[in-house]
Amino acid sequence: MKKFADLTEREILAMAIASEEEDNRVYMMFADDLRERYPATAQTFERMAEVEAGHRDKLTALYKDRFGPNLVPIRKSDVRSFVRRPPVWLTRNLSLNTIRNETEAREIEAEKFYAKAATQSRDPAIRKLLLDLARDEQAHEQIAINLERKLETGAAGKEEVETRRRMFILEYIQPGLVGLMDGSVSTLAPLFAAAFATHNNWQTFLVGLAASLGAGISMGFAEALADDGELSGRGSPLVRGIVCGLMTTAGGLGHSLPYLVPDALPNAFLIATGIAGVIVFFELWIIAYIRARYMQTPFFKAALQIVLGGAIVLATGILIGAS
Repeated sequence: MKKFADLTEREILAMAIASEEEDNRVYMMFADDLRERYPATAQTFERMAEVEAGHRDKLTALYKDRFGPNLVPIRKSDVRSFVRRPPVWLTRNLSLNTIRNETEAREIEAEKFYAKAATQSRDPAIRKLLLDLARDEQAHEQIAINLERKLETGAAGKEEVETRRRMFILEYIQPGLVGLMDGSVSTLAPLFAAAFATHNNWQTFLVGLAASLGAGISMGFAEALADDGELSGRGSPLVRGIVCGLMTTAGGLGHSLPYLVPDALPNAFLIATGIAGVIVFFELWIIAYIRARYMQTPFFKAALQIVLGGAIVLATGILIGAS
């Protein structure tokens, strides 16, 4: 993957063209999805799609004038500064909140991309167009904020407070939740497999400790290296990596620590396993609560998903260990 600073003007324009084309299609998908439920909002997205198409045409004309008709095959996924987002636009009947989040993320990313790209361009015409597009994306970002206001009840929300809340979620809650889910769920299988295979608390604890630390290091690096936050607005990759790694480790250690119960005690294995089972129960419900609180996932849906997934992994570990 290329660094953003290493992109040539030709590559910047080619990537901008591809991005505007993608935004045009995504906003048209949103318009189609919203047309029956929110016709006025659907028209807004149709206009946004038309603007993106206009941006694409301007960029294409300038590209052909400077570099000829053949576009460089480069996309956001080829550059480190961009985060890969799930294709939510392929899902029907999306909530306004989900659409607003996706729209705002795209517009913030586009604005930062054009502003940063303009500083690297030496061609006056290219630099002017990029700066003009950055200002246009700011207007689209305001549309996304207005969509968010439709979701609020009571007095109009304070934009600065809401921006801080979103940044807190992006930089701390999301990576922390991903880590907690991975640590709490993925370590169940090796821990309980070791427990039921050995019936030895100390050996089981060592397996849980190794699995927790290994998962924490792996998840921390994965989160930190996935996106530098420079264009996506997700904050410091170091902070996100540390948060994700620590929460992954904590999720795994939570149900590993009970196996520190000395093997010399009567029924030590049953005591440790019983305590670990209770901790697993609370871990899964905490994850469900966080998803409901910050990710707008219905609580019972979140609980069903995470508890079912955890139960399957737990059963897998027990079956393997007992075989």
